Amino acid sequence: MLSLSAPLVFTSLATIAITTTDIIMTGWLGPRFLAAGSLGHNLYFPLYLFGLGICSAVAPIAAQARGARQIKSVRRTLRQGLWVSLAIGVPFSFVIWQGRPILLFFGQAEETAMLAEGYLRAAVWGLVPAFGIVALRSFINAHERARAPLVVTLIGVAVNALANYALMFGHFGFPRLELVGAGISTAIVNVLMFASLLAFTTLDRRLRRYAILIRFWRPDWQLFREILRIGLPIGLTILAESGFFSAAALLMGLLGTEFLAAHAIAVQSVSVAFMVPLGISVAATVRVGLAVGRRDPGAAARAGWAALAIGVIFMLAASAIFWFGGRQIIGLYLDLEAPENAAAIALGVSFLVVGAIFQLADGVQIILGGALRGMKDTRVPLAIAVFGYWGIGFSGSVLLGFHFEFAGVGIWSGLAFGISAVALLLFWRFRAQLRGIGAGG
Repeated sequence: MLSLSAPLVFTSLATIAITTTDIIMTGWLGPRFLAAGSLGHNLYFPLYLFGLGICSAVAPIAAQARGARQIKSVRRTLRQGLWVSLAIGVPFSFVIWQGRPILLFFGQAEETAMLAEGYLRAAVWGLVPAFGIVALRSFINAHERARAPLVVTLIGVAVNALANYALMFGHFGFPRLELVGAGISTAIVNVLMFASLLAFTTLDRRLRRYAILIRFWRPDWQLFREILRIGLPIGLTILAESGFFSAAALLMGLLGTEFLAAHAIAVQSVSVAFMVPLGISVAATVRVGLAVGRRDPGAAARAGWAALAIGVIFMLAASAIFWFGGRQIIGLYLDLEAPENAAAIALGVSFLVVGAIFQLADGVQIILGGALRGMKDTRVPLAIAVFGYWGIGFSGSVLLGFHFEFAGVGIWSGLAFGISAVALLLFWRFRAQLRGIGAGG
């Protein structure tokens, strides 16, 4: 498990490093741009994650087919995964293009919505390639070749940072484009990463035998539908979670710019820690999927529990960091000595204290969700996510934040309640599924 988890974890961290770089550099522009960038990100990212979930169905389908030695199905799974990435990417791009009226509908300020629109209309050109990256990466990971996506993603981090520096701030002879520059950088990086992963799958000695581009136009509607059947619940599950956090951002926007900026920083910080169990969950999906394909329930159980143990150890350490080092973390984004940042800093530190409390539950829910995807079990986890995040979490955020007037801390406490409920229910579901395949609980 560790041999596969390690590169997947670093790939996840490198992926979030791209977004973190955007937020840090946006913070250098000032709180006004940080708030606008956060709103734009909170519109773009849920749709991106929804599509990511759909396209990530390539991983369990390809892993189970590979475990069962069904080579043709492995090849066709990737091809149809790329078809799906195009089919969902085009309509999603149209929605993101309408970012300003959507943000205004939710009560955001005109100036903030205008700034966010510039970012969104530049970044949207990289959305279809971003979905293609997920399909290619899932296929490569199903073959336990996770180092190539890691290398490509690390290069993407460097390119994004350089492009941001040039386009956001007007260096190297480029115009100063501010948030629009960040969006252009995002699109460029997605296109380059997609092209690199596609080249790897066609040139690598172990993967080129699949010849994925030959007769690419030939459909396999059965596999296309299976990707949607398994992927749509995954995408909706991720959307339920990410939409939950986006809704929290909208609630923060009603409290003021300082609350929204502090929330953006705190969410980004816990998201960095979240990338570790996310990478472990992808490894769990692959290893559980391979075991199920081989009809080895004992190996499926061992893979799931081993992944969970690794994730719990890390998230306990992350909790301690957020609890004791909140101010230092906020200092990575905002100048701690600037008087105008004092309110946002104090709020951000308080949010990270709450974030420290739910780190363990966050790791448990994503890892067990990945293990269940390896079994192609996605519908019940979707129901659990909707109930936990929205029935418990969002309701709690509204009540604690506004009815009981705990403001931002109340909203974050609702996040903690929702995540904890999902973790407990997924633990129950995984044990039930193991008993169902004869592996015990």
